[in-house]
Order: sequence, then structure tokens, then C-alpha cells
Amino acid sequence: MPHAAAEPPAEPPVLGVDVSKDRLDLAYSDGGHAPAPLAYDADGLAALLDLLRARPAALVVVESTGGIEKRLLDALLDAGVPVARVEPARVRHFARADAKLAKTDAIDARVLAAFGERMTPRLLARRAANRDELDALVTCRRQLLATRTEQANRRRLVTSRPALKAIDAVLAAVDKQVASLDKQIRKLIDADDDFRDLDRVLQSVPGVGVGLSAACLASFAELGTLGKRQAAALVGVAPFNDDSGRRTGARRVRGGRVDLRNVFYMAAYAATKYNPVIKGFYDRLRGKGKPFKVAVTACMRKLVGYLNVMVRDRLTWDQLAVTKSAQGT
Repeated sequence: MPHAAAEPPAEPPVLGVDVSKDRLDLAYSDGGHAPAPLAYDADGLAALLDLLRARPAALVVVESTGGIEKRLLDALLDAGVPVARVEPARVRHFARADAKLAKTDAIDARVLAAFGERMTPRLLARRAANRDELDALVTCRRQLLATRTEQANRRRLVTSRPALKAIDAVLAAVDKQVASLDKQIRKLIDADDDFRDLDRVLQSVPGVGVGLSAACLASFAELGTLGKRQAAALVGVAPFNDDSGRRTGARRVRGGRVDLRNVFYMAAYAATKYNPVIKGFYDRLRGKGKPFKVAVTACMRKLVGYLNVMVRDRLTWDQLAVTKSAQGT
């Protein structure tokens, strides 16, 4: 008698992990028995890895929670477990679309598992220690600059001499720390061959300084590996249609990495004054009646595209063909 065809092995499920300060809630996408919550400490992480060895997951999905998830991601990546970190807004939109309106840690874990199974988010790559260190320095510098702006704005409204003295002391301390961070960022970039080469490429563009270069090195590792539109979407400057029936709405940008987009905005604004190619593009848009922010956003998108090509091919600005054509050579 012919043997019955063997059943193909079942695909491993996706594991959703909801991270809080003290515990990890887990859920498998196949609806199997939900493991009990684990303490978010060394013992809990070891127990999670034991669980994944006993019942491997095709993917572990973790929500970005402002850095709380970092220890978990490091443990999973060190163990070679495929893991994806997803944006909370995307997950909540997915939950609403799936009519899951209640919100608890256990429910969030199940939603993350379902999101990973249906949406196949991009896998997270292991970050080098130098990139993590650079990211921490760049983030601290950005936060200090935000504090400086806040205090400088407050100073313009204050008339009390003691208050002014206190604000000036804060500003001096912030300036000192920013200068120290700039030196540490420069030292870290110069000590890493790949960082140093990429920094040379990025800063060859008129309008791009150490701020944007360091931000790209720290939090835009995908630069040079994506298509033009994908790179723009990651920064949050890719326009999306808003059409319905006969109505054609204005295209708008949304999403992306807010902190990176803010740095690109400042660089693009500087480029409209000092970069001949970007300035010419900006002037043409303004000449057609485009509003200031629309024109600058278009310049941001153009700048992302140029940097993406330059990093991909390791070309400096002078080597990029567009500059030669712009100069008539």
C-alpha cells in the first residue's frame, strides 16, 4: 500500500514580548499556551532564552519603549534569535484595525505576536558597540541642546537678576558639556575606520556638518542600502497621497525617525544657502510659489537621496555626477 504523504512540519510561531520596567509578558501567534510573565532581570532573560530553545520562534517582536527594551534586544541578538523592534503607533493602528481595543500587558503581547505574523516587520541587526556608544553620545548632545534652547528662550522673558544669574549658570554648564560631547564624538568617529570613512563622505556635502554626520552614523545604519523612496520614508520626508474618488488631496509627509528628521531639517536649511545644487533646487521651488516648509522638505528629501547614493558608492560630493552637471562640466 502506498504510504500517506507526510504532513509538512508546522512553521514556528511568532513570539510577542511586551516589555515593562519590571516584567516581560509573552504570547505566541499560534494561540498556544501563553508562558507566565517573566521578571525583567538576568534570571528572567535566561528563562526566556531557555523557553526559545525549547520552543523556537520564527521571530520575536518587541515594541520600542524608549530604551527599556534594550537589555532584552541585546540578549536576544547575542543568542542569535531573530528579533524585530516595531513602532508603538504602527502596533496600535494594527490593533484598532483588528478590533482589539482593550489594552493590558497580556493583550499587548498577543497583539505584537499577531502583528509580527501578518506584517513581517524588518529584522533588527546586531549593532556594534561603537555605534551604541555613538548613539548614546549623540542622543545626550541633542537633549542638552534642547535644554539650552529652552533656557535661552526663558532668559528673554526673565527680569529678576537672581533668576538671570541661575539661567546663565545653566547655559554655561550646558555649553561646557556640549563641547565635551563634541570632542568625545569626534574621538569615537576618528577611532573607527568605517565611521571615519563615512564621515568623510557625508561631510564633503556643503551644508552637512558633524551634527548630521554623527546622527546618520548613530541611527541611520540603513543609509546606502535602501532605495531612494525607502530612505526618504525612514527619515519621514517621503510624501504620501491623500486621494479619494475625484478628490486629489495634498500629499503629506509623516512617520519616520523624528530626531533624525529634525537634524536633516537644519542641514537642508543650511544647504539652501551654501550648497549650490540644493540652493538652485530650492530657488526654483520658491519661484514656482511653493511655501517655505514645502520647499525645505523637498530639499531634505533631495539631500537624503544624495547621501544615500554617496554612502552606497563611497563617493564624495565632488565625485557625484550631479555636481559636475550643475557646474557645466
